[in-house]
Amino acid sequence: MPIPEDVTGFELDADVRQELKSLPKTLADDVARNLVMVARLLDSEPEEAYQYSRVALRLASRVAAVREAAGFASYMTQRYSEALTEFRAARRMTGRADLWPVMADCERGLGRPERALAMAGEPEVKQLDKAGQVEMRLVAAGARTDMEQFDAAVVTLQSPELASNSVQPWTARLRYAYAEALIAAGRGDEAREWFAKAAEADSDGATNASERLAEIDGLEFVDALDPELAEEAEQAEAPAAKPRSGGVPDEREIFEDEEDVEEYYDEDDLEIDEDFDGVVPERSTDAKA
Repeated sequence: MPIPEDVTGFELDADVRQELKSLPKTLADDVARNLVMVARLLDSEPEEAYQYSRVALRLASRVAAVREAAGFASYMTQRYSEALTEFRAARRMTGRADLWPVMADCERGLGRPERALAMAGEPEVKQLDKAGQVEMRLVAAGARTDMEQFDAAVVTLQSPELASNSVQPWTARLRYAYAEALIAAGRGDEAREWFAKAAEADSDGATNASERLAEIDGLEFVDALDPELAEEAEQAEAPAAKPRSGGVPDEREIFEDEEDVEEYYDEDDLEIDEDFDGVVPERSTDAKA
């Protein structure tokens, strides 16, 4: 696949470049440039990123960084079986546990939420840093939701990280997932508060919390840069024209069809188990709501 001339390979992190030094220089340069393209396109053009990752994989399948990049490209294009294979290979090569949450999410993607949930209770989780542990909690809650254990998904997300007022890289996604879990559990009034908290923490637009909040409040966003939408909004907001005396409309008034526009609280106390490992026992079917 063609690679822009400005891509040199030196854009990669130093640790990845160090891994590539095990290859002949010309080959290492080719692999590095393909990996740069994977990184550039992964979020915006994942299918193209996947194609570049396959080239890198053909050239250097024994390099852990290549297997990991191929795994993420497969994951982003929902090729979960391929992704799981690559992540397992990378983990065998490095011995690191940081890929554990995304491996568990691949199990969800393959329709095996029970396996993802089992992984949430494995010793590898304790090897994760704080961000990785939060990610594992999100995956475990998603697995509970997949299994329609909605109340258990809510409990899974209740944690010191959720209760904290400190904004971390994972805060917006954690609050958003909690709001979604509350809705699934039939607790919509509480969900509104957590969508608002997620929007407040989401300075990078990692979630659509603002849009979900607007949906709940019955609001509609209008793109101010779109002339047609702006004109429609102005027409919707304009007061209805009143007829002159005698019931005859003023000829100076312009009447147009308008669409109907309908216009349509403090933080919950969370009971937090500091030792909670992400696995929630099944509720008894005899328990009362």
